[in-house]
Amino acid sequence: RVRARKEGKDKVDSSHFDYLTFHSPYCKLVQKSFARVFYQDYISSDKVIDHLEPYRHIQSDYLNRDLEKAFIAHSKDSFERMTAPSLLIPRNVGNMYTATLYSCIVSLFVSKSPEEIVNTRIGAFSYGSGLASSFFSFKVSPYLERVRRFCSSLSNIPSFLESRTKVSPEHFERLMKDRELTHHLPSRRPSFAVDKLGNGTYYIVEVDSEHRRQYARTSFLDAHHPRSHDKDRLLQSDCAPHYCPHM
Repeated sequence: RVRARKEGKDKVDSSHFDYLTFHSPYCKLVQKSFARVFYQDYISSDKVIDHLEPYRHIQSDYLNRDLEKAFIAHSKDSFERMTAPSLLIPRNVGNMYTATLYSCIVSLFVSKSPEEIVNTRIGAFSYGSGLASSFFSFKVSPYLERVRRFCSSLSNIPSFLESRTKVSPEHFERLMKDRELTHHLPSRRPSFAVDKLGNGTYYIVEVDSEHRRQYARTSFLDAHHPRSHDKDRLLQSDCAPHYCPHM
Protein backbone atom coordinates (compact mmCIF):
# COMPACT_ATOMS: atom_id res chain seq x y z
CA ARG A 1 0.00 0.00 0.00
CA VAL A 2 2.83 2.42 0.86
CA ARG A 3 4.60 1.68 -2.40
CA ALA A 4 1.35 2.03 -4.33
CA ARG A 5 0.79 5.47 -2.82
CA LYS A 6 4.32 6.53 -3.68
CA GLU A 7 3.74 5.45 -7.25
CA GLY A 8 0.44 7.32 -7.41
CA LYS A 9 -1.60 4.16 -7.85
CA ASP A 10 -5.01 3.37 -6.50
CA LYS A 11 -5.25 1.92 -3.01
CA VAL A 12 -4.30 -1.73 -2.85
CA ASP A 13 -6.67 -4.13 -1.08
CA SER A 14 -7.68 -7.78 -1.39
CA SER A 15 -9.43 -7.09 -4.70
CA HIS A 16 -5.99 -6.34 -6.18
CA PHE A 17 -5.32 -10.12 -6.17
CA ASP A 18 -6.94 -13.06 -7.88
CA TYR A 19 -5.51 -15.52 -5.33
CA LEU A 20 -3.90 -15.16 -1.90
CA THR A 21 -1.47 -17.69 -0.44
CA PHE A 22 -0.17 -17.82 3.13
CA HIS A 23 2.42 -19.52 5.28
CA SER A 24 0.47 -22.51 6.61
CA PRO A 25 1.59 -24.05 9.90
CA TYR A 26 -2.02 -25.25 10.13
CA CYS A 27 -4.90 -24.44 7.85
CA LYS A 28 -7.19 -22.83 10.41
CA LEU A 29 -4.58 -20.12 10.88
CA VAL A 30 -4.67 -19.46 7.13
CA GLN A 31 -8.41 -18.79 7.28
CA LYS A 32 -7.87 -16.45 10.23
CA SER A 33 -5.11 -14.64 8.34
CA PHE A 34 -7.34 -14.28 5.30
CA ALA A 35 -10.10 -12.84 7.51
CA ARG A 36 -7.58 -10.38 8.94
CA VAL A 37 -6.87 -9.10 5.42
CA PHE A 38 -10.59 -8.40 4.98
CA TYR A 39 -10.69 -6.70 8.38
CA GLN A 40 -7.86 -4.38 7.35
CA ASP A 41 -9.67 -3.69 4.07
CA TYR A 42 -12.83 -2.79 5.96
CA ILE A 43 -11.31 -0.37 8.47
CA SER A 44 -9.34 1.28 5.65
CA SER A 45 -12.46 1.90 3.58
CA ASP A 46 -15.54 4.08 3.82
CA LYS A 47 -17.81 1.10 3.27
CA VAL A 48 -20.43 0.55 5.97
CA ILE A 49 -21.75 -2.92 6.75
CA ASP A 50 -24.04 -2.75 9.77
CA HIS A 51 -22.99 -5.96 11.51
CA LEU A 52 -19.27 -5.19 11.01
CA GLU A 53 -19.37 -1.53 11.96
CA PRO A 54 -18.99 -2.17 15.74
CA TYR A 55 -15.51 -3.55 15.05
CA ARG A 56 -14.18 -0.54 13.13
CA HIS A 57 -12.70 1.31 16.13
CA ILE A 58 -12.29 -1.57 18.54
CA GLN A 59 -9.15 -1.75 20.68
CA SER A 60 -7.08 -4.90 21.22
CA ASP A 61 -8.51 -6.29 18.01
CA TYR A 62 -6.03 -9.21 17.94
CA LEU A 63 -7.62 -10.63 21.09
CA ASN A 64 -11.24 -10.12 20.10
CA ARG A 65 -12.86 -13.46 19.27
CA ASP A 66 -16.12 -11.93 18.12
CA LEU A 67 -14.25 -9.77 15.61
CA GLU A 68 -12.38 -12.81 14.34
CA LYS A 69 -15.55 -14.87 13.91
CA ALA A 70 -17.38 -12.00 12.21
CA PHE A 71 -14.69 -11.50 9.58
CA ILE A 72 -14.16 -15.22 9.02
CA ALA A 73 -17.87 -15.42 8.19
CA HIS A 74 -17.74 -12.22 6.12
CA SER A 75 -14.78 -13.47 4.04
CA LYS A 76 -15.84 -17.13 3.73
CA ASP A 77 -16.91 -17.11 0.08
CA SER A 78 -13.81 -15.16 -0.96
CA PHE A 79 -11.62 -17.54 1.05
CA GLU A 80 -13.07 -20.55 -0.76
CA ARG A 81 -12.40 -18.90 -4.11
CA MET A 82 -9.04 -17.21 -3.50
CA THR A 83 -7.17 -19.29 -0.92
CA ALA A 84 -8.73 -22.72 -0.24
CA PRO A 85 -7.38 -24.17 -3.55
CA SER A 86 -3.85 -23.44 -2.29
CA LEU A 87 -4.18 -25.75 0.73
CA LEU A 88 -3.98 -29.12 -1.03
CA ILE A 89 -0.41 -29.92 0.07
CA PRO A 90 -0.51 -28.29 3.55
CA ARG A 91 -3.71 -30.21 4.41
CA ASN A 92 -2.04 -33.48 3.45
CA VAL A 93 1.52 -32.88 4.67
CA GLY A 94 1.31 -30.45 7.57
CA ASN A 95 3.79 -27.77 8.60
CA MET A 96 6.94 -27.65 6.45
CA TYR A 97 8.06 -24.33 7.93
CA THR A 98 9.71 -22.19 5.20
CA ALA A 99 8.41 -24.48 2.47
CA THR A 100 4.74 -24.11 3.43
CA LEU A 101 4.13 -20.88 1.53
CA TYR A 102 5.69 -22.29 -1.62
CA SER A 103 3.77 -25.54 -1.25
CA CYS A 104 0.63 -23.37 -1.27
CA ILE A 105 1.70 -21.74 -4.53
CA VAL A 106 2.35 -25.16 -6.04
CA SER A 107 -1.01 -26.40 -4.71
CA LEU A 108 -2.73 -23.54 -6.48
CA PHE A 109 -1.28 -24.59 -9.83
CA VAL A 110 -2.28 -28.20 -9.14
CA SER A 111 -5.82 -27.38 -8.01
CA LYS A 112 -6.75 -24.86 -10.69
CA SER A 113 -6.80 -25.40 -14.44
CA PRO A 114 -4.36 -23.44 -16.64
CA GLU A 115 -7.33 -21.49 -18.01
CA GLU A 116 -8.30 -20.41 -14.49
CA ILE A 117 -4.86 -19.24 -13.46
CA VAL A 118 -3.34 -17.75 -16.63
CA ASN A 119 -2.58 -14.01 -16.39
CA THR A 120 -3.71 -13.79 -12.73
CA ARG A 121 -2.03 -12.01 -9.82
CA ILE A 122 -1.09 -14.12 -6.78
CA GLY A 123 -0.36 -12.59 -3.39
CA ALA A 124 2.00 -14.47 -1.07
CA PHE A 125 2.39 -13.80 2.66
CA SER A 126 5.22 -15.42 4.58
CA TYR A 127 5.55 -14.92 8.33
CA GLY A 128 7.08 -16.72 11.27
CA SER A 129 7.88 -16.40 14.98
CA GLY A 130 7.06 -12.69 15.07
CA LEU A 131 10.59 -11.76 13.98
CA ALA A 132 9.94 -10.94 10.33
CA SER A 133 7.40 -11.29 7.58
CA SER A 134 7.22 -10.70 3.86
CA PHE A 135 4.29 -10.00 1.56
CA PHE A 136 4.87 -10.04 -2.16
CA SER A 137 2.89 -10.72 -5.30
CA PHE A 138 3.59 -11.94 -8.80
CA LYS A 139 1.76 -12.15 -12.09
CA VAL A 140 1.25 -15.48 -13.85
CA SER A 141 2.29 -15.58 -17.49
CA PRO A 142 -0.40 -14.40 -19.92
CA TYR A 143 0.64 -17.15 -22.36
CA LEU A 144 -1.70 -20.09 -21.88
CA GLU A 145 0.60 -22.69 -23.45
CA ARG A 146 3.40 -21.81 -21.03
CA VAL A 147 1.03 -22.12 -18.08
CA ARG A 148 -0.21 -25.47 -19.40
CA ARG A 149 3.35 -26.80 -19.58
CA PHE A 150 4.07 -25.64 -16.06
CA CYS A 151 0.88 -27.17 -14.66
CA SER A 152 1.66 -30.41 -16.49
CA SER A 153 5.06 -30.57 -14.79
CA LEU A 154 3.21 -30.67 -11.43
CA SER A 155 0.62 -33.26 -12.43
CA ASN A 156 2.33 -36.06 -10.48
CA ILE A 157 1.84 -34.36 -7.10
CA PRO A 158 -1.60 -35.91 -6.36
CA SER A 159 -0.16 -39.38 -7.01
CA PHE A 160 2.75 -38.62 -4.66
CA LEU A 161 0.28 -37.72 -1.93
CA GLU A 162 -1.79 -40.83 -2.57
CA SER A 163 1.30 -43.06 -2.42
CA ARG A 164 2.04 -42.30 1.23
CA THR A 165 2.19 -45.22 3.66
CA LYS A 166 -0.19 -45.13 6.61
CA VAL A 167 1.30 -46.23 9.94
CA SER A 168 -0.06 -46.38 13.47
CA PRO A 169 0.83 -43.66 16.00
CA GLU A 170 2.84 -46.27 17.92
CA HIS A 171 4.89 -47.11 14.82
CA PHE A 172 5.48 -43.43 14.12
CA GLU A 173 6.65 -42.87 17.70
CA ARG A 174 9.13 -45.74 17.34
CA LEU A 175 10.51 -44.23 14.14
CA MET A 176 10.95 -40.84 15.80
CA LYS A 177 12.55 -42.40 18.88
CA ASP A 178 15.04 -44.25 16.68
CA ARG A 179 15.99 -41.00 14.98
CA GLU A 180 16.41 -39.33 18.35
CA LEU A 181 18.69 -42.08 19.66
CA THR A 182 20.87 -42.23 16.56
CA HIS A 183 21.12 -38.51 15.80
CA HIS A 184 24.72 -37.41 15.24
CA LEU A 185 26.09 -40.89 15.97
CA PRO A 186 29.02 -42.14 13.83
CA SER A 187 29.55 -45.64 12.44
CA ARG A 188 25.97 -46.55 11.67
CA ARG A 189 23.85 -47.83 8.81
CA PRO A 190 20.28 -46.52 9.03
CA SER A 191 17.64 -49.14 8.35
CA PHE A 192 14.42 -48.35 6.53
CA ALA A 193 12.35 -49.72 3.67
CA VAL A 194 13.98 -48.37 0.52
CA ASP A 195 11.13 -49.73 -1.60
CA LYS A 196 8.82 -47.23 0.12
CA LEU A 197 10.76 -44.27 -1.25
CA GLY A 198 9.72 -42.38 -4.35
CA ASN A 199 11.58 -42.64 -7.63
CA GLY A 200 14.78 -40.61 -7.77
CA THR A 201 14.92 -40.14 -3.98
CA TYR A 202 18.32 -39.73 -2.33
CA TYR A 203 18.69 -41.76 0.85
CA ILE A 204 21.45 -42.25 3.39
CA VAL A 205 23.30 -45.57 3.28
CA GLU A 206 25.98 -45.19 5.92
CA VAL A 207 27.66 -42.75 8.32
CA ASP A 208 31.31 -43.66 8.89
CA SER A 209 33.48 -43.12 11.96
CA GLU A 210 34.35 -39.60 10.84
CA HIS A 211 30.70 -38.62 10.30
CA ARG A 212 31.01 -38.79 6.51
CA ARG A 213 27.72 -39.74 4.93
CA GLN A 214 27.23 -42.05 1.98
CA TYR A 215 24.09 -41.61 -0.12
CA ALA A 216 22.48 -43.59 -2.89
CA ARG A 217 19.47 -42.90 -5.06
CA THR A 218 16.44 -44.89 -6.11
CA SER A 219 15.85 -45.40 -9.83
CA PHE A 220 13.78 -43.25 -12.12
CA LEU A 221 11.14 -45.53 -13.61
CA ASP A 222 8.20 -43.30 -14.42
CA ALA A 223 8.08 -39.64 -13.47
CA HIS A 224 4.29 -39.77 -13.08
CA HIS A 225 4.26 -42.79 -10.75
CA PRO A 226 6.10 -42.13 -7.50
CA ARG A 227 6.53 -45.80 -6.65
CA SER A 228 7.05 -48.94 -8.61
CA HIS A 229 6.17 -52.49 -7.72
CA ASP A 230 9.36 -53.57 -9.50
CA LYS A 231 11.39 -53.78 -6.32
CA ASP A 232 14.59 -55.09 -7.92
CA ARG A 233 14.81 -52.16 -10.31
CA LEU A 234 13.88 -49.70 -7.61
CA LEU A 235 16.71 -50.80 -5.36
CA GLN A 236 19.29 -50.18 -8.07
CA SER A 237 20.85 -46.76 -7.74
CA ASP A 238 21.22 -44.97 -11.04
CA CYS A 239 24.16 -42.93 -9.80
CA ALA A 240 27.32 -43.50 -7.80
CA PRO A 241 27.23 -43.12 -4.01
CA HIS A 242 27.83 -39.58 -2.79
CA TYR A 243 29.99 -38.53 0.14
CA CYS A 244 29.64 -35.32 2.11
CA PRO A 245 30.88 -34.29 5.56
CA HIS A 246 28.41 -33.97 8.38
CA MET A 247 27.57 -30.27 8.84
